[in-house]
Amino acid sequence: MADPMRFTAAVTEGSRGRAVIALPFDPDQVWGYKQRHHVSGTVDGCKVRAVVEQFGDGPGIALSPSWRRDRPVKVGSEVKVVLSAEGPQRADLDPDVAAALEAEPEAGAFFDSLAQFYRKGYLTWINATKRRPEERARRIAETVRLLKTGQKRRPQGA
Repeated sequence: MADPMRFTAAVTEGSRGRAVIALPFDPDQVWGYKQRHHVSGTVDGCKVRAVVEQFGDGPGIALSPSWRRDRPVKVGSEVKVVLSAEGPQRADLDPDVAAALEAEPEAGAFFDSLAQFYRKGYLTWINATKRRPEERARRIAETVRLLKTGQKRRPQGA
């Protein structure tokens, strides 16, 4: 897993009562290209989970009004930020799963864009078969098929 990104940034006013923290780096260069970067970490020591968005000057994270209500983060202040890519990343996957996603770029890109809850769901289902290689291969193939069709999670009973 990559080291967390640590930086200091100004908090600016965003739309809909949100505050914005600009990222001083390109998340695609740091964490690899993804349609969506789900991140977690801290802002001035307060836990945060967010999705990297594009703002006027580049990538950043938005802090919602409800998140800000109970935390001492104010627009105009400088904050210390620590962010990491959330959940299992490609480098963390078993070789057979990583190879299957690499062989089907559309499925791999969709997998990378999912929130950790959905990624972990697929991986837990696959890993429940470690002692049955034929079933594991079937589940990997089914996962790739579902991801190619844009399914965030497998249908129950599948």
